[in-house]
Amino acid sequence: MKTAFITGVTSGFGKAIAIRLAGLGYQLVLTGRRKEKLDEVCDYINSNFSVKTFPLCFDVRDNDACKQSIASLPDDFKNIDLLINNAGLAAGASPFDESDLTDFDRMIDTNVKGLLYVTKLIVPGMIERKSGHIINISSIAGIEVYPNGSVYCASKHAVNAITKGLRIDLVKHGIKVSSVSPGMAETEFSIIRYHGDEEKAKAVYQGLVPLNAEDIADTVEFIVTRPDHVSINDIQINPAQQANTYIAHRV
Repeated sequence: MKTAFITGVTSGFGKAIAIRLAGLGYQLVLTGRRKEKLDEVCDYINSNFSVKTFPLCFDVRDNDACKQSIASLPDDFKNIDLLINNAGLAAGASPFDESDLTDFDRMIDTNVKGLLYVTKLIVPGMIERKSGHIINISSIAGIEVYPNGSVYCASKHAVNAITKGLRIDLVKHGIKVSSVSPGMAETEFSIIRYHGDEEKAKAVYQGLVPLNAEDIADTVEFIVTRPDHVSINDIQINPAQQANTYIAHRV
């Protein structure tokens, strides 16, 4: 049985991906900051699938917590075949000169440094076993920059650069590295971005049908079910009404 390690599973993409991988027979190491919601996801999977789960409640921004949590894995969960770096967020949507440095730190620490901390701890085992797969959940914001999103876009451009660099460095070890870059998707993402303002969050998707978490789980399932000789490097997935980061047809 293969083991998948997924960050940020307490809602949205991460939760949907965890459930989808459980259906594919992966045993799961599931991580998140919110213990109650993390336990709910584990309980749901344990009740509905014949796979084992192991919850790790920590914040990927805390390197010491990453080290301690991953070191605590029992022997039957230590060999990670698939790493899904899903934990990420946007904070704020103001022009650069009106933005908050606290939001900058939160995005860079989570989206970039958190991804690096976790990956750095898991890659050595993959190298030792000469196999593994890393999937980084990026964003269309890592491909194009849009107004009022410079630092979020920068963090996701970094994710894409790290993905490409990992692919180059790890190919000799038999490790695949993929990215999924969604466009507009309705999860908790915009609520967090607008600091809990649900009206502003809903307005983001007004007049169009956005992606949802299941669409991203579909994409991850496609990537991980390819034959061993096939590597899906990068997938960008948009709602049909979204042309790029800032042009969408709303009705």
